[in-house]
Amino acid sequence: MENLIHEECGIFGIYDPSGTNDVASSTYYGLFALQHRGQESCGIAVNDRGVITYHKDVGLVRDVFSKECLEKLGKGQIAVGHTRYSTFGTVNQTNAQPLVVRHVKGQMAVVHNGNLTNAPELREKLELQGAIFHTTNDSEIIAYEIIQERLKTSSIEEAVENVLDVLEGAYSLVVMSPEKLVAARDMTGFRPLVMGELPNGETVFASETCALDSLGAKYVKDLAAGEIVVVDKNGVRSITSHVKPIKHMCVFEYIYFARPDSVMEGISVHEARKEAGRILWKEHPVDADVVIGVPDSGLDAALGFAEASGIPYETGFSKNKYIARTFIQPAQSQRENSVRLKLNVIASVVKDKRVVMVDDSIVRGTTSARIVALIKAAGAKEVHVRISAPPFISPCYYGTDIDSKKNLIACKYTQQEIKEQIGADSLGYLSVEGAKEMAKNPQCEFCVGCFTEKYPAPIPVSQEKSQFEKKINVKEEESVDERERVHGDAKEF
Repeated sequence: MENLIHEECGIFGIYDPSGTNDVASSTYYGLFALQHRGQESCGIAVNDRGVITYHKDVGLVRDVFSKECLEKLGKGQIAVGHTRYSTFGTVNQTNAQPLVVRHVKGQMAVVHNGNLTNAPELREKLELQGAIFHTTNDSEIIAYEIIQERLKTSSIEEAVENVLDVLEGAYSLVVMSPEKLVAARDMTGFRPLVMGELPNGETVFASETCALDSLGAKYVKDLAAGEIVVVDKNGVRSITSHVKPIKHMCVFEYIYFARPDSVMEGISVHEARKEAGRILWKEHPVDADVVIGVPDSGLDAALGFAEASGIPYETGFSKNKYIARTFIQPAQSQRENSVRLKLNVIASVVKDKRVVMVDDSIVRGTTSARIVALIKAAGAKEVHVRISAPPFISPCYYGTDIDSKKNLIACKYTQQEIKEQIGADSLGYLSVEGAKEMAKNPQCEFCVGCFTEKYPAPIPVSQEKSQFEKKINVKEEESVDERERVHGDAKEF
């Protein structure tokens, strides 16, 4: 558990029936727009008449892909791309996506955003059937399941349709076969997935509308929970056999994950965050001189708080735009250095003033304490902290890495104690009802399980996904060696 909440991935896919679009470059721009959803690794796979070429590596999109690299991917009619943040699985090139596999009926590439709650059971079943896994992420499990079904069915879309009966949890998918592009969203609708269209008829899928905007694509729709969309030479068609009438999208997409210029389920993320700020003022008013927001996702909520309260809004921090989100750093000491480098208080805004500092969340409390200390060191008389999310009291199983209560500050301390720990003069969280109301008239309901311990889908029995990510217990290893030494002649069985 680190100081911030982490999302998992951004996914992208494009189908060009004419073959005239540079699908590799279009995917690159789409991933660039989705970089905020994952900064550990990225990749692009291009399909040229059934032959898939791909490149993926650890790093940011701008670092992994050069002009020469994109040119080597070549021309094609279909492409998929991925930016990754891992909630399970180590950070290495092998775990980067797209996952490209070859089987008896051709090649296939898969990109995935989410977290399977039954991944351990599925993986064990597949391993006992002889499957050999090269990665430790959920996407390879999904790929194996699709391949098994594809061997028994007449089309890739039928295979994906059957697999939806097996997968549990969160999974927005884009699957590329030799001739088709297939997008699918889980039957709860946890993670976003939108469809767009380019001026020349190309179909695009992406995690957020900001990726469509980066290409000048027209928004078509958000995929329904359980919907499968197939694109091939015959056009676009939807499979609705698994569609559910109600989605329960993760509310934290509005609070933190998504870019403010994205629109999700018909609601502007920017406007939803402003509304959260307005509700915060109603729930936790305070006498103050200035309102500031913590970049980036706290800014819109701070603006809404200021509008509702009449307290002036100011830019309170100078952000170093060349520092990535702090959670990209692998070691705690590096993350702390990143926080110091990332934000600097504008002293003239806060000096001798009662300050309202609006942020999106408190996880462990260490980052909040550091920021409050910076504001007070710049001369603020008081710092009143307002959080545009409820307290985290429970794990998330659907694509964020809140995997345990043990590091959640709200599970250890009362609100008064948290206030004292972070050094604030007052502290107010958005209520659970306020979180549900921040998006006005959305085309979905929300998952708020991490705030309530009530989930809209099954939770896992076990979160242990791979025995190969555990270190060997030395004592156990020694005991095995000793048994082999004593019974060395009896090894055949």
